Amino acid sequence: MSSVEMAIPVADQTEAHEALPTRRAHLWRPILGLALPVALAIIWEIVVRLGWSDGRLVPPPSVIGTTLWELARTGELWQHTRATLLRVAAGFGLGVAAGTLFGAIAGYSALTRTIIDPTLQALRAIPSIAWVPLFILWLGIFEASKITLIAVGVFFPVYLGVMGAILSVDRKIVEVGRAFRLSGPALVRRILLPAVLPAYVVSLRSGLGLGWMFVVAAEFMGASEGLGYLLIDGQQLGKPAQIVAAIITFAVLGKTTDWILTSGTAPFLRWEDRFHARAGA
Repeated sequence: MSSVEMAIPVADQTEAHEALPTRRAHLWRPILGLALPVALAIIWEIVVRLGWSDGRLVPPPSVIGTTLWELARTGELWQHTRATLLRVAAGFGLGVAAGTLFGAIAGYSALTRTIIDPTLQALRAIPSIAWVPLFILWLGIFEASKITLIAVGVFFPVYLGVMGAILSVDRKIVEVGRAFRLSGPALVRRILLPAVLPAYVVSLRSGLGLGWMFVVAAEFMGASEGLGYLLIDGQQLGKPAQIVAAIITFAVLGKTTDWILTSGTAPFLRWEDRFHARAGA
């Protein structure tokens, strides 16, 4: 048997041994991620049960769990969650579409960037709450104004991410594509798009996070359903457990949608030879 033939199974065994810790890391990662919040919840439950705090303003996990169960049993939790999810999905879609379009144009064309970027940067500095009265005046207090506000929040990180990613593409790679006489669409598809995609995914995650933040401000605009409405209702009726339950629901939904986004885009980034991926970190 030649040395090459002997080296092949050894290499396969080495790759298998390297892949095993990575699989274990993927299994343990969610458990480790839950360790801190679960530990804090247990500690606070013990503090309240020992009488060191009355738990009135910050209810213990047992009370929050009971509140969540009651809201789920009556159907209120699903109703409000569905309304918020639909608003975030619609605003995220609009914001991503607009941010991708304007970011791609501004990154690809220096003239367009010179014209539109200063204005967009000035608009980006406006606090989200400042848009509320204007959108109510323009679009009323119904869904259009809420979705538009969420879309504004999503737009800016996506716009900046796409424009910055295009501007940071290595000039030598583009010159190689031109040396091979790639057409404009082929250059975008085979060189610019793969180079931009990792930063684009990061900008999508940032936009999604801001979308969840902006939906709270959006649901303050006269909403009759939604998790933001649950927050306001809990404040007005003096129900801190309901407020915390709504915040926890926001956190779970935000993390779940972020996981869906990263999982959905992961197949498009398998070509990356990243340090943390090879180290299993």
